Amino acid sequence: MIRLVRPTIPVHSIRLSRTYAAPALAQTASSAPSKGLSPLAAKAAEEVSSTWRGTSALGGKTKNYIGGEFKDSSSEEWLDVHDPSTQTLLTKVPQTTEAEFAEAVDAASQAFQTWSKTSVMRRQRVMFELQHLIRQHSPDIAKSIVLEQGKTFADALGDVGRGLQVVESATAITNTLLGDKLEVSSDMDTFSRRLPLGVTAAITPFNFPAMIVLWSAALATVTGNTLIVKPSERDPGATMIIAELCERAGIPPGVINVVHGGAPTVNRICDDPAIKAISFVGGDKAGEHIYNRATLLGKRVQANMGAKNHCVIMPDANKNLTLNAVAGAAFGAAGQRCMALSVAIFVGTARQWIPELLERAKDLKVSGGFEEGTDLGPVISSQAKAKIEHYISTVEEEGGKILLDGRGVTVPEYPNGNFIGPTVVEATVDMSAYKNEIFGPVLTIVSADTLDDAIAIINQNKYGNGASIFTNSGSTGRKFEIEAEPGQIGINVAVPVPLPMFNWSGNKGSFKGDIPFYGKSGIDFYTHRKTTTALWPASDAVGNRASVIMPQIH
Repeated sequence: MIRLVRPTIPVHSIRLSRTYAAPALAQTASSAPSKGLSPLAAKAAEEVSSTWRGTSALGGKTKNYIGGEFKDSSSEEWLDVHDPSTQTLLTKVPQTTEAEFAEAVDAASQAFQTWSKTSVMRRQRVMFELQHLIRQHSPDIAKSIVLEQGKTFADALGDVGRGLQVVESATAITNTLLGDKLEVSSDMDTFSRRLPLGVTAAITPFNFPAMIVLWSAALATVTGNTLIVKPSERDPGATMIIAELCERAGIPPGVINVVHGGAPTVNRICDDPAIKAISFVGGDKAGEHIYNRATLLGKRVQANMGAKNHCVIMPDANKNLTLNAVAGAAFGAAGQRCMALSVAIFVGTARQWIPELLERAKDLKVSGGFEEGTDLGPVISSQAKAKIEHYISTVEEEGGKILLDGRGVTVPEYPNGNFIGPTVVEATVDMSAYKNEIFGPVLTIVSADTLDDAIAIINQNKYGNGASIFTNSGSTGRKFEIEAEPGQIGINVAVPVPLPMFNWSGNKGSFKGDIPFYGKSGIDFYTHRKTTTALWPASDAVGNRASVIMPQIH
Protein backbone atom coordinates (compact mmCIF):
# COMPACT_ATOMS: atom_id res chain seq x y z
CA MET A 1 0.00 0.00 0.00
CA ILE A 2 1.07 3.59 -0.60
CA ARG A 3 1.56 5.31 2.73
CA LEU A 4 -0.33 8.56 3.16
CA VAL A 5 0.49 11.76 5.00
CA ARG A 6 -1.93 12.95 7.66
CA PRO A 7 -2.25 16.62 8.52
CA THR A 8 -0.49 17.26 11.33
CA ILE A 9 15.99 43.04 4.33
CA PRO A 10 14.78 46.39 3.27
CA VAL A 11 14.04 46.61 -0.42
CA HIS A 12 15.74 49.47 -2.30
CA SER A 13 13.60 49.53 -5.44
CA ILE A 14 14.74 51.26 -8.59
CA ARG A 15 11.74 53.41 -9.43
CA LEU A 16 11.96 54.22 -13.12
CA SER A 17 8.38 55.44 -13.26
CA ARG A 18 5.91 54.96 -10.47
CA THR A 19 5.81 53.69 -6.93
CA TYR A 20 4.09 50.46 -6.00
CA ALA A 21 1.26 49.93 -3.59
CA ALA A 22 2.18 48.59 -0.20
CA PRO A 23 1.07 45.02 0.51
CA ALA A 24 -1.43 46.27 3.05
CA LEU A 25 -3.38 47.87 0.22
CA ALA A 26 -3.69 44.63 -1.75
CA GLN A 27 -7.11 43.25 -2.55
CA THR A 28 -8.76 40.81 -0.20
CA ALA A 29 -11.57 38.75 -1.61
CA SER A 30 -12.85 37.64 1.74
CA SER A 31 -12.04 38.12 5.39
CA ALA A 32 -12.57 34.43 6.05
CA PRO A 33 -10.91 31.44 4.41
CA SER A 34 -12.75 29.60 1.67
CA LYS A 35 -14.75 26.73 3.02
CA GLY A 36 -13.31 23.37 2.13
CA LEU A 37 -9.60 24.19 2.22
CA SER A 38 -7.40 22.43 4.74
CA PRO A 39 -6.21 24.63 7.65
CA LEU A 40 -2.74 24.90 6.11
CA ALA A 41 -4.12 25.78 2.69
CA ALA A 42 -6.62 28.25 4.14
CA LYS A 43 -3.83 30.10 5.92
CA ALA A 44 -1.80 30.25 2.72
CA ALA A 45 -4.84 31.44 0.74
CA GLU A 46 -5.43 34.30 3.18
CA GLU A 47 -1.77 35.33 3.03
CA VAL A 48 -1.62 35.32 -0.76
CA SER A 49 -4.94 37.14 -1.18
CA SER A 50 -4.19 39.86 1.35
CA THR A 51 -0.65 40.54 0.14
CA TRP A 52 -0.84 40.58 -3.64
CA ARG A 53 -3.02 42.88 -5.71
CA GLY A 54 -3.61 40.85 -8.86
CA THR A 55 -4.69 37.47 -7.55
CA SER A 56 -7.14 35.91 -5.13
CA ALA A 57 -7.19 32.48 -3.51
CA LEU A 58 -10.39 33.12 -1.57
CA GLY A 59 -12.89 32.96 -4.41
CA GLY A 60 -12.33 36.43 -5.84
CA LYS A 61 -11.40 37.41 -9.38
CA THR A 62 -7.97 37.43 -10.98
CA LYS A 63 -7.13 40.74 -12.62
CA ASN A 64 -5.43 41.65 -15.85
CA TYR A 65 -2.19 43.63 -15.58
CA ILE A 66 -2.07 46.26 -18.30
CA GLY A 67 0.05 49.38 -18.53
CA GLY A 68 1.32 49.01 -14.97
CA GLU A 69 -2.15 48.64 -13.41
CA PHE A 70 -4.08 45.67 -12.08
CA LYS A 71 -7.45 45.97 -13.77
CA ASP A 72 -10.75 44.19 -13.32
CA SER A 73 -11.90 42.61 -16.56
CA SER A 74 -15.27 43.45 -18.06
CA SER A 75 -15.50 39.97 -19.54
CA GLU A 76 -18.74 38.02 -19.39
CA GLU A 77 -16.84 34.72 -19.54
CA TRP A 78 -14.94 33.52 -16.48
CA LEU A 79 -12.95 30.34 -15.89
CA ASP A 80 -12.96 28.75 -12.44
CA VAL A 81 -9.71 27.71 -10.73
CA HIS A 82 -10.08 25.01 -8.09
CA ASP A 83 -7.75 23.64 -5.45
CA PRO A 84 -6.79 20.19 -6.84
CA SER A 85 -6.81 18.70 -3.35
CA THR A 86 -10.34 19.72 -2.35
CA GLN A 87 -12.05 21.21 -5.46
CA THR A 88 -12.57 24.46 -3.52
CA LEU A 89 -13.02 27.49 -5.76
CA LEU A 90 -9.94 29.70 -5.44
CA THR A 91 -10.41 32.35 -8.10
CA LYS A 92 -12.16 33.21 -11.34
CA VAL A 93 -10.01 33.98 -14.39
CA PRO A 94 -11.36 36.24 -17.17
CA GLN A 95 -11.46 35.43 -20.83
CA THR A 96 -9.81 38.74 -21.64
CA THR A 97 -11.92 40.80 -24.02
CA GLU A 98 -10.76 41.95 -27.42
CA ALA A 99 -10.66 45.56 -26.22
CA GLU A 100 -8.60 44.63 -23.14
CA PHE A 101 -6.15 42.68 -25.27
CA ALA A 102 -5.79 45.61 -27.64
CA GLU A 103 -5.14 47.86 -24.65
CA ALA A 104 -2.33 45.53 -23.51
CA VAL A 105 -0.73 45.52 -26.95
CA ASP A 106 -0.95 49.30 -27.14
CA ALA A 107 0.62 49.65 -23.68
CA ALA A 108 3.45 47.32 -24.68
CA SER A 109 3.97 49.16 -27.96
CA GLN A 110 4.11 52.55 -26.28
CA ALA A 111 6.44 51.30 -23.54
CA PHE A 112 8.83 49.83 -26.13
CA GLN A 113 9.55 53.29 -27.49
CA THR A 114 11.28 54.30 -24.26
CA TRP A 115 12.28 50.95 -22.72
CA SER A 116 14.23 49.91 -25.81
CA LYS A 117 16.28 53.11 -25.46
CA THR A 118 16.88 52.66 -21.73
CA SER A 119 20.55 51.95 -21.11
CA VAL A 120 21.61 48.34 -20.76
CA MET A 121 23.13 49.15 -17.37
CA ARG A 122 19.79 50.44 -16.10
CA ARG A 123 18.05 47.29 -17.34
CA GLN A 124 20.74 45.24 -15.64
CA ARG A 125 20.09 47.03 -12.35
CA VAL A 126 16.41 46.16 -12.63
CA MET A 127 17.34 42.47 -13.00
CA PHE A 128 19.49 42.68 -9.88
CA GLU A 129 16.54 44.11 -8.00
CA LEU A 130 14.12 41.55 -9.43
CA GLN A 131 16.25 38.59 -8.41
CA HIS A 132 16.43 39.99 -4.89
CA LEU A 133 12.65 40.43 -4.71
CA ILE A 134 11.92 36.96 -6.08
CA ARG A 135 14.28 35.40 -3.57
CA GLN A 136 12.61 37.39 -0.78
CA HIS A 137 9.06 36.44 -1.82
CA SER A 138 9.58 32.91 -3.09
CA PRO A 139 7.43 31.43 -0.30
CA ASP A 140 4.38 33.43 -1.40
CA ILE A 141 4.82 32.44 -5.03
CA ALA A 142 5.19 28.82 -3.93
CA LYS A 143 2.03 29.02 -1.82
CA SER A 144 0.05 30.18 -4.83
CA ILE A 145 1.46 27.29 -6.89
CA VAL A 146 0.51 24.70 -4.27
CA LEU A 147 -3.00 26.11 -4.00
CA GLU A 148 -3.72 26.27 -7.72
CA GLN A 149 -1.50 23.58 -9.23
CA GLY A 150 -1.14 21.03 -6.43
CA LYS A 151 2.64 20.68 -6.19
CA THR A 152 4.23 20.04 -2.83
CA PHE A 153 5.51 23.21 -1.21
CA ALA A 154 9.13 22.07 -1.53
CA ASP A 155 8.68 21.32 -5.22
CA ALA A 156 6.94 24.66 -5.77
CA LEU A 157 9.93 26.42 -4.24
CA GLY A 158 12.07 24.50 -6.72
CA ASP A 159 9.85 25.78 -9.54
CA VAL A 160 10.53 29.36 -8.42
CA GLY A 161 14.21 28.64 -7.87
CA ARG A 162 14.81 27.39 -11.40
CA GLY A 163 13.15 30.51 -12.79
CA LEU A 164 15.23 32.66 -10.47
CA GLN A 165 18.38 31.17 -12.00
CA VAL A 166 17.38 32.61 -15.37
CA VAL A 167 16.84 36.04 -13.79
CA GLU A 168 20.28 35.78 -12.18
CA SER A 169 21.77 34.82 -15.54
CA ALA A 170 20.07 37.87 -17.08
CA THR A 171 22.05 40.14 -14.76
CA ALA A 172 25.09 39.36 -16.96
CA ILE A 173 23.45 41.16 -19.88
CA THR A 174 26.23 43.75 -20.13
CA ASN A 175 28.54 40.90 -21.15
CA THR A 176 26.14 38.70 -23.13
CA LEU A 177 24.86 41.60 -25.25
CA LEU A 178 28.32 42.65 -26.41
CA GLY A 179 28.67 43.20 -30.15
CA ASP A 180 31.63 42.84 -32.52
CA LYS A 181 33.79 45.42 -34.23
CA LEU A 182 36.51 45.20 -36.85
CA GLU A 183 38.52 47.79 -38.79
CA VAL A 184 37.89 46.35 -42.24
CA SER A 185 39.84 48.96 -44.18
CA SER A 186 41.82 52.11 -43.58
CA ASP A 187 39.66 54.42 -41.47
CA MET A 188 36.63 52.12 -42.02
CA ASP A 189 34.97 50.09 -39.26
CA THR A 190 32.19 47.54 -39.34
CA PHE A 191 30.45 46.66 -36.12
CA SER A 192 27.45 44.56 -35.20
CA ARG A 193 25.09 44.92 -32.29
CA ARG A 194 21.96 43.24 -30.99
CA LEU A 195 18.72 45.18 -30.89
CA PRO A 196 15.38 44.24 -29.32
CA LEU A 197 12.53 43.01 -31.51
CA GLY A 198 9.64 45.01 -30.06
CA VAL A 199 6.52 43.57 -28.43
CA THR A 200 6.89 39.89 -27.57
CA ALA A 201 4.57 37.34 -25.97
CA ALA A 202 4.82 34.31 -23.71
CA ILE A 203 2.16 31.60 -23.52
CA THR A 204 2.99 29.52 -20.47
CA PRO A 205 1.84 26.12 -19.11
CA PHE A 206 0.22 25.03 -15.87
CA ASN A 207 2.99 22.69 -14.75
CA PHE A 208 5.68 25.34 -14.14
CA PRO A 209 3.71 28.52 -13.44
CA ALA A 210 6.74 30.42 -12.09
CA MET A 211 9.80 29.06 -13.86
CA ILE A 212 8.66 29.41 -17.44
CA VAL A 213 7.12 32.86 -16.93
CA LEU A 214 10.49 34.00 -15.61
CA TRP A 215 12.31 32.65 -18.67
CA SER A 216 10.56 35.30 -20.74
CA ALA A 217 10.06 37.99 -18.10
CA ALA A 218 13.82 38.15 -17.59
CA LEU A 219 15.25 37.69 -21.08
CA ALA A 220 12.62 39.59 -23.05
CA THR A 221 12.81 42.69 -20.89
CA VAL A 222 16.54 42.79 -20.13
CA THR A 223 17.22 42.82 -23.88
CA GLY A 224 14.93 45.84 -24.29
CA ASN A 225 11.70 44.22 -25.47
CA THR A 226 8.27 44.52 -23.93
CA LEU A 227 6.21 41.46 -23.05
CA ILE A 228 2.63 40.22 -22.94
CA VAL A 229 2.18 37.09 -20.83
CA LYS A 230 -0.76 34.74 -21.13
CA PRO A 231 -0.40 32.33 -18.20
CA SER A 232 -2.28 29.08 -17.98
CA GLU A 233 -5.88 29.73 -17.06
CA ARG A 234 -5.55 26.84 -14.59
CA ASP A 235 -3.04 28.54 -12.28
CA PRO A 236 -2.39 32.23 -13.01
CA GLY A 237 -1.56 33.31 -9.45
CA ALA A 238 2.22 32.92 -9.65
CA THR A 239 2.35 35.08 -12.77
CA MET A 240 0.34 37.82 -11.09
CA ILE A 241 2.73 37.88 -8.13
CA ILE A 242 5.73 37.97 -10.47
CA ALA A 243 4.16 40.87 -12.38
CA GLU A 244 3.88 42.84 -9.17
CA LEU A 245 7.49 42.04 -8.28
CA CYS A 246 8.58 43.27 -11.72
CA GLU A 247 6.81 46.53 -10.98
CA ARG A 248 8.51 46.82 -7.60
CA ALA A 249 11.87 46.11 -9.23
CA GLY A 250 11.47 49.20 -11.39
CA ILE A 251 10.14 47.83 -14.67
CA PRO A 252 8.08 50.72 -16.10
CA PRO A 253 4.36 50.50 -16.93
CA GLY A 254 3.62 48.61 -20.12
CA VAL A 255 6.91 46.73 -20.29
CA ILE A 256 5.22 43.65 -18.81
CA ASN A 257 1.49 43.00 -19.24
CA VAL A 258 -0.62 39.98 -18.26
CA VAL A 259 -3.79 38.92 -20.04
CA HIS A 260 -5.82 35.77 -19.45
CA GLY A 261 -8.02 33.27 -21.20
CA GLY A 262 -8.03 30.31 -23.52
CA ALA A 263 -7.99 29.90 -27.30
CA PRO A 264 -9.36 33.39 -28.15
CA THR A 265 -6.46 35.07 -26.33
CA VAL A 266 -3.94 32.67 -27.87
CA ASN A 267 -5.25 33.43 -31.36
CA ARG A 268 -5.07 37.17 -30.75
CA ILE A 269 -1.43 36.78 -29.74
CA CYS A 270 -0.72 34.81 -32.92
CA ASP A 271 -2.55 37.29 -35.17
CA ASP A 272 -1.68 40.73 -33.81
CA PRO A 273 0.88 42.35 -36.13
CA ALA A 274 2.51 44.31 -33.30
CA ILE A 275 3.71 41.09 -31.61
CA LYS A 276 7.01 40.03 -33.14
CA ALA A 277 7.88 36.84 -31.25
CA ILE A 278 6.08 34.17 -29.23
CA SER A 279 7.56 31.82 -26.64
CA PHE A 280 5.35 28.81 -25.90
CA VAL A 281 5.57 25.79 -23.61
CA GLY A 282 2.74 23.27 -23.52
CA GLY A 283 1.12 20.39 -25.35
CA ASP A 284 1.50 19.19 -28.92
CA LYS A 285 -1.85 20.36 -30.26
CA ALA A 286 -1.52 23.90 -28.97
CA GLY A 287 2.14 24.13 -29.94
CA GLU A 288 1.48 23.03 -33.51
CA HIS A 289 -1.40 25.50 -33.78
CA ILE A 290 0.58 28.44 -32.43
CA TYR A 291 3.68 27.69 -34.51
CA ASN A 292 1.79 27.24 -37.76
CA ARG A 293 -0.53 30.22 -37.26
CA ALA A 294 2.11 32.68 -36.08
CA THR A 295 4.98 31.80 -38.41
CA LEU A 296 2.70 32.25 -41.43
CA LEU A 297 2.52 35.90 -40.35
CA GLY A 298 6.29 36.18 -40.08
CA LYS A 299 6.56 35.92 -36.30
CA ARG A 300 9.48 34.31 -34.54
CA VAL A 301 8.28 31.29 -32.50
CA GLN A 302 9.89 28.89 -30.05
CA ALA A 303 7.58 26.07 -28.99
CA ASN A 304 8.45 23.35 -26.50
CA MET A 305 5.82 20.64 -26.71
CA GLY A 306 5.33 17.00 -25.70
CA ALA A 307 7.89 14.52 -24.45
CA LYS A 308 8.49 10.88 -23.70
CA ASN A 309 11.73 10.85 -21.76
CA HIS A 310 13.61 7.54 -21.47
CA CYS A 311 16.34 6.28 -19.22
CA VAL A 312 18.52 3.24 -19.84
CA ILE A 313 19.53 1.18 -16.82
CA MET A 314 22.66 -0.91 -17.39
CA PRO A 315 23.54 -3.91 -15.19
CA ASP A 316 26.78 -2.22 -14.09
CA ALA A 317 25.06 0.92 -12.74
CA ASN A 318 25.16 1.97 -9.10
CA LYS A 319 21.91 0.37 -8.01
CA ASN A 320 21.08 2.62 -5.08
CA LEU A 321 21.74 5.83 -7.02
CA THR A 322 19.79 4.54 -9.99
CA LEU A 323 16.67 3.41 -8.16
CA ASN A 324 16.43 6.60 -6.13
CA ALA A 325 16.94 8.78 -9.20
CA VAL A 326 14.44 6.87 -11.33
CA ALA A 327 11.72 6.95 -8.67
CA GLY A 328 12.24 10.65 -8.02
CA ALA A 329 12.24 11.62 -11.70
CA ALA A 330 9.22 9.48 -12.58
CA PHE A 331 6.93 10.47 -9.72
CA GLY A 332 8.07 13.94 -8.62
CA ALA A 333 5.47 16.66 -9.23
CA ALA A 334 3.02 13.77 -9.82
CA GLY A 335 4.72 13.25 -13.18
CA GLN A 336 3.58 16.66 -14.47
CA ARG A 337 6.94 17.76 -15.84
CA CYS A 338 7.95 17.95 -19.48
CA MET A 339 11.22 16.38 -18.37
CA ALA A 340 9.60 13.74 -16.14
CA LEU A 341 10.99 10.26 -16.62
CA SER A 342 8.34 8.32 -18.54
CA VAL A 343 10.13 5.17 -19.68
CA ALA A 344 12.74 3.02 -17.97
CA ILE A 345 14.59 0.57 -20.25
CA PHE A 346 16.15 -2.20 -18.20
CA VAL A 347 19.01 -3.85 -20.10
CA GLY A 348 19.76 -7.52 -19.50
CA THR A 349 20.09 -8.57 -15.88
CA ALA A 350 19.21 -5.07 -14.63
CA ARG A 351 15.62 -6.34 -14.74
CA GLN A 352 16.34 -7.98 -11.40
CA TRP A 353 16.12 -4.52 -9.81
CA ILE A 354 12.48 -3.96 -10.75
CA PRO A 355 11.05 -5.33 -7.45
CA GLU A 356 13.24 -2.92 -5.47
CA LEU A 357 12.09 -0.03 -7.66
CA LEU A 358 8.49 -0.95 -6.88
CA GLU A 359 9.23 -0.90 -3.16
CA ARG A 360 10.71 2.58 -3.37
CA ALA A 361 7.71 3.79 -5.35
CA LYS A 362 5.32 2.30 -2.77
CA ASP A 363 7.14 4.18 -0.02
CA LEU A 364 6.35 7.60 -1.51
CA LYS A 365 3.69 9.58 0.34
CA VAL A 366 0.61 11.01 -1.31
CA SER A 367 -1.27 13.96 0.22
CA GLY A 368 -1.97 17.68 -0.06
CA GLY A 369 0.94 19.86 -1.08
CA PHE A 370 1.15 21.72 2.23
CA GLU A 371 1.27 18.58 4.37
CA GLU A 372 4.62 17.75 5.89
CA GLY A 373 6.49 14.92 4.20
CA THR A 374 4.32 14.76 1.08
CA ASP A 375 6.09 13.37 -2.00
CA LEU A 376 3.21 13.54 -4.48
CA GLY A 377 0.37 16.01 -4.48
CA PRO A 378 -2.70 15.82 -6.70
CA VAL A 379 -2.71 16.20 -10.48
CA ILE A 380 -4.06 19.46 -11.82
CA SER A 381 -7.69 18.49 -12.53
CA SER A 382 -10.26 15.74 -12.50
CA GLN A 383 -10.02 15.65 -16.30
CA ALA A 384 -6.28 15.05 -16.10
CA LYS A 385 -6.84 12.32 -13.55
CA ALA A 386 -9.38 10.60 -15.81
CA LYS A 387 -6.98 10.74 -18.76
CA ILE A 388 -4.13 9.25 -16.75
CA GLU A 389 -6.31 6.47 -15.40
CA HIS A 390 -7.50 5.73 -18.94
CA TYR A 391 -3.95 5.13 -20.13
CA ILE A 392 -3.25 2.90 -17.14
CA SER A 393 -6.34 0.82 -17.95
CA THR A 394 -5.15 0.27 -21.55
CA VAL A 395 -2.03 -1.57 -20.38
CA GLU A 396 -3.73 -4.83 -19.43
CA GLU A 397 -6.25 -4.46 -22.25
CA GLU A 398 -3.33 -4.43 -24.72
CA GLY A 399 -1.41 -7.28 -23.11
CA GLY A 400 0.89 -5.46 -20.69
CA LYS A 401 1.21 -5.68 -16.92
CA ILE A 402 0.38 -3.25 -14.15
CA LEU A 403 3.12 -3.84 -11.59
CA LEU A 404 2.04 -1.03 -9.23
CA ASP A 405 -1.40 0.52 -9.56
CA GLY A 406 -1.91 4.04 -8.21
CA ARG A 407 -5.54 4.26 -9.22
CA GLY A 408 -7.98 4.46 -6.37
CA VAL A 409 -5.44 5.77 -3.88
CA THR A 410 -7.26 7.35 -0.94
CA VAL A 411 -6.19 10.32 1.11
CA PRO A 412 -8.69 10.48 3.99
CA GLU A 413 -8.07 14.16 4.67
CA TYR A 414 -8.75 15.01 1.01
CA PRO A 415 -11.51 12.72 -0.24
CA ASN A 416 -12.23 14.91 -3.27
CA GLY A 417 -8.64 15.36 -4.42
CA ASN A 418 -7.27 14.52 -7.86
CA PHE A 419 -4.87 11.95 -6.47
CA ILE A 420 -3.09 9.17 -8.33
CA GLY A 421 -0.41 7.16 -6.62
CA PRO A 422 2.90 6.08 -8.17
CA THR A 423 2.16 3.64 -10.97
CA VAL A 424 4.54 1.26 -12.73
CA VAL A 425 3.49 -0.65 -15.83
CA GLU A 426 5.31 -3.01 -18.15
CA ALA A 427 4.60 -2.53 -21.83
CA THR A 428 5.95 -2.77 -25.34
CA VAL A 429 6.57 0.12 -27.68
CA ASP A 430 3.38 -0.50 -29.67
CA MET A 431 1.09 0.02 -26.66
CA SER A 432 -0.87 3.19 -25.89
CA ALA A 433 0.82 3.76 -22.54
CA TYR A 434 4.18 3.90 -24.27
CA LYS A 435 3.25 5.86 -27.37
CA ASN A 436 1.39 8.71 -25.65
CA GLU A 437 2.54 11.38 -23.22
CA ILE A 438 0.59 10.48 -20.08
CA PHE A 439 1.72 13.46 -17.96
CA GLY A 440 1.09 11.74 -14.65
CA PRO A 441 2.92 9.56 -12.10
CA VAL A 442 3.18 6.59 -14.45
CA LEU A 443 6.48 4.88 -15.28
CA THR A 444 6.51 2.49 -18.23
CA ILE A 445 9.09 -0.32 -18.09
CA VAL A 446 10.50 -1.66 -21.34
CA SER A 447 13.12 -4.38 -21.65
CA ALA A 448 16.12 -4.53 -24.00
CA ASP A 449 18.80 -7.14 -24.47
CA THR A 450 21.63 -4.73 -25.31
CA LEU A 451 22.57 -1.07 -25.18
CA ASP A 452 22.16 -0.87 -28.96
CA ASP A 453 18.60 -2.15 -28.63
CA ALA A 454 17.86 0.45 -25.94
CA ILE A 455 19.26 3.29 -28.06
CA ALA A 456 17.20 2.11 -31.03
CA ILE A 457 14.02 2.26 -28.92
CA ILE A 458 14.79 5.84 -27.90
CA ASN A 459 15.67 6.99 -31.39
CA GLN A 460 12.51 5.51 -32.89
CA ASN A 461 10.35 7.60 -30.55
CA LYS A 462 8.97 10.78 -32.11
CA TYR A 463 9.95 12.95 -29.15
CA GLY A 464 13.42 14.25 -28.32
CA ASN A 465 13.33 16.22 -25.09
CA GLY A 466 15.66 14.16 -22.91
CA ALA A 467 17.22 10.75 -22.29
CA SER A 468 19.46 9.37 -19.57
CA ILE A 469 21.66 6.37 -18.93
CA PHE A 470 22.82 4.85 -15.65
CA THR A 471 26.14 3.09 -15.89
CA ASN A 472 29.59 2.92 -14.31
CA SER A 473 31.26 2.53 -17.69
CA GLY A 474 32.72 5.63 -19.29
CA SER A 475 32.72 4.07 -22.74
CA THR A 476 29.06 3.07 -22.38
CA GLY A 477 28.13 6.57 -21.30
CA ARG A 478 30.11 8.05 -24.18
CA LYS A 479 28.44 5.80 -26.75
CA PHE A 480 25.01 6.74 -25.39
CA GLU A 481 25.82 10.45 -25.40
CA ILE A 482 26.83 10.33 -29.06
CA GLU A 483 24.21 7.96 -30.46
CA ALA A 484 21.03 8.83 -28.54
CA GLU A 485 19.07 11.47 -30.49
CA PRO A 486 17.27 13.54 -27.78
CA GLY A 487 18.75 16.96 -27.23
CA GLN A 488 19.29 16.73 -23.47
CA ILE A 489 21.37 13.78 -22.30
CA GLY A 490 21.96 12.66 -18.73
CA ILE A 491 24.68 10.29 -17.58
CA ASN A 492 23.73 9.07 -14.11
CA VAL A 493 21.36 12.08 -14.05
CA ALA A 494 17.66 11.32 -14.45
CA VAL A 495 16.44 14.86 -15.25
CA PRO A 496 19.15 16.41 -17.45
CA VAL A 497 17.79 19.95 -17.61
CA PRO A 498 20.63 22.37 -18.39
CA LEU A 499 21.24 25.39 -16.20
CA PRO A 500 20.59 28.79 -17.80
CA MET A 501 24.18 29.44 -18.84
CA PHE A 502 23.49 26.69 -21.40
CA ASN A 503 20.60 26.39 -23.84
CA TRP A 504 17.45 24.33 -23.55
CA SER A 505 18.05 21.76 -26.26
CA GLY A 506 15.01 19.52 -26.74
CA ASN A 507 14.53 18.42 -30.35
CA LYS A 508 12.53 16.26 -32.78
CA GLY A 509 8.81 16.28 -31.95
CA SER A 510 9.43 18.07 -28.65
CA PHE A 511 10.41 21.42 -30.18
CA LYS A 512 9.41 23.68 -33.04
CA GLY A 513 11.38 26.73 -34.01
CA ASP A 514 14.96 27.63 -34.82
CA ILE A 515 16.06 29.28 -31.57
CA PRO A 516 15.58 27.52 -28.21
CA PHE A 517 15.05 28.85 -24.70
CA TYR A 518 17.45 30.74 -22.42
CA GLY A 519 21.24 30.69 -22.42
CA LYS A 520 22.95 32.31 -25.40
CA SER A 521 20.12 31.23 -27.67
CA GLY A 522 17.64 33.01 -25.40
CA ILE A 523 19.46 36.26 -26.12
CA ASP A 524 19.39 35.37 -29.83
CA PHE A 525 15.63 34.77 -29.71
CA TYR A 526 14.84 38.17 -28.25
CA THR A 527 17.22 40.22 -30.40
CA HIS A 528 18.13 40.81 -34.02
CA ARG A 529 21.52 41.84 -35.33
CA LYS A 530 22.29 45.11 -37.06
CA THR A 531 25.62 45.87 -38.71
CA THR A 532 26.99 49.34 -39.39
CA THR A 533 29.92 50.19 -41.64
CA ALA A 534 31.42 53.65 -41.06
CA LEU A 535 34.16 55.62 -42.77
CA TRP A 536 35.92 58.34 -40.76
CA PRO A 537 38.86 59.79 -42.66
CA ALA A 538 41.83 60.58 -40.46
CA SER A 539 42.24 64.21 -39.54
CA ASP A 540 44.07 66.22 -36.97
CA ALA A 541 42.65 66.06 -33.47
CA VAL A 542 40.78 69.17 -32.34
CA GLY A 543 40.79 70.73 -28.89
CA ASN A 544 43.41 72.39 -26.76
CA ARG A 545 42.33 71.75 -23.16
CA ALA A 546 42.60 68.49 -21.25
CA SER A 547 39.84 67.19 -18.96
CA VAL A 548 40.96 65.62 -15.69
CA ILE A 549 37.51 64.39 -14.59
CA MET A 550 36.90 60.65 -14.40
CA PRO A 551 34.71 59.77 -17.40
CA GLN A 552 31.18 58.81 -16.37
CA ILE A 553 29.02 56.19 -18.06
CA HIS A 554 25.24 56.58 -17.69
